[in-house]
Amino acid sequence: MGKPSPRSHQVHRRRRVLPLFIVVSLAALLLYSYCNSLLPFSSLAESSSRLISVHREPGVLSVNFTFTVKVLAFDRIESLRRCLRSLSGADYGGDRVNLHVFVDHFRTVAPGNDSDLLDHMLQEARRILQFVDGFSWQYGEKILHYRTSNAGLQTQWLEAWWPGSDDEFAFVVEDDLEVSPLYYKFLKRLIINYYYDSSNFSPSIYGASLQRPRFVPGKHGNKLRLDNETSLFLYQLVGTWGQLLFPKPWKEFRLWYDEHKSKGIPPILEGMVTNGWYKKMGEKIWTPWFIKFIHSRGYFNIYTHFSEERALSISYRDPGVNYGRSAGPDSVLIDRSSINLNLWETRPLKSLKWYDFCFREVHPGRVMRTLDELGLLLDSLHKQGTIIIVSLFRTPRNIARNLLCHFERLNITNYILLGDNSEFLLDLARTGHPVVDSVQLLSSFKHRDWSHLPNLETGLVTEFSLKAYVIKKSLESGYNTWLVGGDMVPITNAFNETMGSSVDFWASSGTELLYGRSSPTSAKTWNDIIPDIMAAHGPSVPLGSRAFISSAVGALEKRGSGKILTDESPVFNVAALGAVSNTNASSLLKKGKNVIHWAPGTSTDTLLGSLMNVGVWLINGDSSCTAVYCHHS
Repeated sequence: MGKPSPRSHQVHRRRRVLPLFIVVSLAALLLYSYCNSLLPFSSLAESSSRLISVHREPGVLSVNFTFTVKVLAFDRIESLRRCLRSLSGADYGGDRVNLHVFVDHFRTVAPGNDSDLLDHMLQEARRILQFVDGFSWQYGEKILHYRTSNAGLQTQWLEAWWPGSDDEFAFVVEDDLEVSPLYYKFLKRLIINYYYDSSNFSPSIYGASLQRPRFVPGKHGNKLRLDNETSLFLYQLVGTWGQLLFPKPWKEFRLWYDEHKSKGIPPILEGMVTNGWYKKMGEKIWTPWFIKFIHSRGYFNIYTHFSEERALSISYRDPGVNYGRSAGPDSVLIDRSSINLNLWETRPLKSLKWYDFCFREVHPGRVMRTLDELGLLLDSLHKQGTIIIVSLFRTPRNIARNLLCHFERLNITNYILLGDNSEFLLDLARTGHPVVDSVQLLSSFKHRDWSHLPNLETGLVTEFSLKAYVIKKSLESGYNTWLVGGDMVPITNAFNETMGSSVDFWASSGTELLYGRSSPTSAKTWNDIIPDIMAAHGPSVPLGSRAFISSAVGALEKRGSGKILTDESPVFNVAALGAVSNTNASSLLKKGKNVIHWAPGTSTDTLLGSLMNVGVWLINGDSSCTAVYCHHS
């Protein structure tokens, strides 16, 4: 459907003003016709049908966007013929859809070496060009781009599109694909519901793939299994067999690619099968670059799932860069009769499941703003006997991300993040980490008969209050509870080890580590000492991660209730970073160390150098993990 032409308005007026209306209308029509006669025909066509206009219920949503199909071709004329015919046979519902065909040049041979081969390649190239020139595309603009030299598949993809606006979409298909006649109506519905509808929009989504999901790139990841109720889901992996691209993420990727390629930073992401692809094929393929980018940003792709191996786009896997010989169609193409597949049912985004490169379910957007919401999160972790409360107050972002990479390495998932940087925490929540909105949670305290709390706006009191009451909630919910600071790196996952019934609380004076055992006694003791912890926040207490631990231990000792241990522990051994600068993580494991910590105030540069020397720095230049760690769910 092009940009709508002016409708005739049904205006009910009295008969005496009708002649004046007719005179004005005729004058406007003559002026419009005269102005348009000054424009070339191509400009008229472009101005009248450049945008797809979608008008839903009045006042709900009205959007305009452009849609262009990008076909990447080389030397497979029969494949291209099948692909273009399927695109031409799709239902576009009167919308204007542009077609851009990129034909890569054949690889030239040295003059005189094989003139017969060269003549054959020239002939095949001309056949392809003649076919595309003569191919009728009635839905919009058709452009043929014939390269002057062989660019390769990577360049074909990367140079196929630079979005002209945030309302321009590209659907990229390689020439050995065939699409369903329903593909466009489906994609249009996705664009309307998951790009333009603010209630369903997420900046983490970079597009949609129409191919059948079959592959998990993370080594030792979970098998790709979906129930029959799942028709739509989100998955990090890009799909090259019919991929819709959203404009903003694609621009972001292109700029990221330029920077990394120019600086010679390869797309290596440990723990991924794609590393092997890149080592074997190098710059012939583009997907390792995009996968590395997606991992660094925490972005996701919309996928479909239909029964009986059906899909809206299929690949015939003809011989080319990826296949030495034809492997045949990968799926069964959905045709017009497949109306019983709930194609047009687009569920709310919050109800869809999200999966990472290991095909492990992630839960973006978990932000706790009240104790009730915190309780619901704790209930969702009922399989875990321990909760780790991670304090990121005053922790630099790259140090915090390094800690979370170690959590991923050790398969630690039972944690909640606290901190004072709302922007950073919300970004972590976007990528699946559970966080507490400190400001909102503390504001909810004021409405719950906790008037004894001092001024909640001061930094240290805010921090003390938040930690005290989140620990209280965790203990009351029946969990062994750890408070862990951002000034440490775990070497092993000793947090799930029990301290035994002889210990109610344990603390380390060297770092921000505090343990509370799950028991009615521990929960009551902690609730009793909260006023003492808050009273210890005075001016003499330094603003630092260990101030809370000192206050808590002091309050426990003052009350003389609960069994308390400090430093000595049968299951938890801590090593100071300064003392292990000449060793590495492997030797620490042999010595039974569980955690490395460092002194407050250590400069970031010194800290980074020490962590690298020990071998526990897992962050790359993008502040993302250097590897993907898959653990079976």
